[in-house]
Amino acid sequence: MIGFLVAGLVIGALARLVKPGKQNLSLLWTLLLGLAGSVIGGLIASALGTGDIWELNILGFVLAVVAAVLLIGVAEGLSGGRKTARR
Repeated sequence: MIGFLVAGLVIGALARLVKPGKQNLSLLWTLLLGLAGSVIGGLIASALGTGDIWELNILGFVLAVVAAVLLIGVAEGLSGGRKTARR
């Protein structure tokens, strides 16, 4: 369980480094989006036949980072829509 949390944090941090621009996400959101990305990446890698969802493999890790980058983009889009414009 602790390993899963650490992997989610690492994947979330890598996704934030890969995604250009500044993201206004807290450490908690980075962790949650990294965890979600790792589950999505593991599911896709497992569907492709590279192993079990809970196994650490290169394809699953890469797909997890890509999924986390996409999730961060979605989170930015949702949070950006709620901000009020200042004049």
